[in-house]
Amino acid sequence: MARIKRGTNNRKRHKKVLKQAKGYYGSKHTLFKTANQAVMKSLAYSYVGRKRRKRDFRKLWIARINAATRMHDLSYSKFMHGLKVAGVDLNRKVLADMAVRDEKEFAKLVELAKNNL
Repeated sequence: MARIKRGTNNRKRHKKVLKQAKGYYGSKHTLFKTANQAVMKSLAYSYVGRKRRKRDFRKLWIARINAATRMHDLSYSKFMHGLKVAGVDLNRKVLADMAVRDEKEFAKLVELAKNNL
C-alpha cells in the first residue's frame, strides 16, 4: 500500500490560515503557529460579536423609545403594554426609528397607548 503524504494538504491549510491573518501585527501574520492562534481567537470573537450586536441594538432601540415616551409623560413599559393591548404589532426597531424621524406619528402611538392602559 502506498504511503500517503500530507504535504499538499498542509500547505493548503497553512496558506488559508495565513491569508486570514493578513494585516495582523508582528509574527502573527507570518508564522503559522501564532497566526493560527490569532485567527482562532479572532473567529471566536467575531462569533460572540455577532450575538452581541443583536443585544446592543435592542438596548439602543429600547433607550430611544424610552426617551421619546418620557417626553410624553409615559414610561417605556407602560407604552409597550398599551400598544400590546391596542393590538399594535410594531417591533422595537421600527418604533425607535419612528421616535427619531417621525415624531408626530410617534406621538399618535403614545396617545393610543395611553388610551388603552
